[in-house]
Amino acid sequence: MPLYVLRKKCIFIVLALMFLFSSSAVAADSVTILIYHRFGDDRYPTTNVSTEIFQEQMAWLMANNYHVISLADLVNLKKNKINLQPKTVVITIDDGYTSVYENAWPILKSFGYPFTVFLYTGAQEKGYSNYMTWEQVKEMQLAGVDFQDHGYGHYHMAFRPEGLDEVGYRAWISQDLARSMAIMSRKLGETPRFFALPYGQYNSILLDEVRKLGYEAVLNQDSGVVGDFTDLYALPRHAILGNEWASMDHFAKIMKGADFPLTDMQPAAQQLSDPLVKEFSVRMENPDDYVNGTFGIWISGLGWHALKREGDVLSFKNDKPLTRMVSRVVVSGREKKSGKLATRTWMLIHPDAKAE
Repeated sequence: MPLYVLRKKCIFIVLALMFLFSSSAVAADSVTILIYHRFGDDRYPTTNVSTEIFQEQMAWLMANNYHVISLADLVNLKKNKINLQPKTVVITIDDGYTSVYENAWPILKSFGYPFTVFLYTGAQEKGYSNYMTWEQVKEMQLAGVDFQDHGYGHYHMAFRPEGLDEVGYRAWISQDLARSMAIMSRKLGETPRFFALPYGQYNSILLDEVRKLGYEAVLNQDSGVVGDFTDLYALPRHAILGNEWASMDHFAKIMKGADFPLTDMQPAAQQLSDPLVKEFSVRMENPDDYVNGTFGIWISGLGWHALKREGDVLSFKNDKPLTRMVSRVVVSGREKKSGKLATRTWMLIHPDAKAE
């Protein structure tokens, strides 16, 4: 067994024992997954974070005693049903821009933090100038950096291409992902285990095809945290970018979130056949853990509304059609014990949305 593989296994065993033996003293909590794109690249302000702010954020995690664990360790902890612990963070980076190699990696190495880069493999294959080369990727991999899959074409995969029926749409998805998976396996000697959705967008068909290809977890860009009830194929991430969302105030704020354990979300993540959703509803896993009167729903373009509670079911009657190509639905409630605002987010795709 290669040394780095053995080291990864040993690290997980230590983490599992630490989380297991501490679970009796510390209640199950939430893990924050961060997502970055570019570092110190002012040409793209909407997806960039300055190297100074990034350095400050990493130092903040250390100063405030946060545990930074690998994505693989998080997935393994959830698979083994080991309680997640407070003040735990996972760092992910999408696309594989050159600034990851030049600016982010030196900072992350200085703190000893593990992290995962999701590669848009079409960019590496075509030699796009703003992206890392395969040589740089391999150098980082040999130093212990984790690389996972972000697709070959980086399409809006949650939008069905015009002219394709469901069979053709599924084939289009699987062909792109299988191509990317094969490239990563050939170039890096490892089959990718995890998939980050391009643009963070998804629907039920896309997630079904990802499962069929054997990925063990899927990461989106829904704001929220990972709790004990979070589906491995719907791992939320907080985006750190731009001015406001990369600020230290925002960074500290997102660390205070909690997951809202919900099931039976209606309508479920999908491309809708009608933009008018007449009712939104969810079922709560632990309804007595939340303060009555604090339940709300936020819908893109429709704003915030109070939810009606009947037992463990929350619902909202709606009479306004969705107008955005991508709408996020956020359900929230205040935890009795911690006082934290717990949230759960999912996505709906407009009937008129088409792949580029």
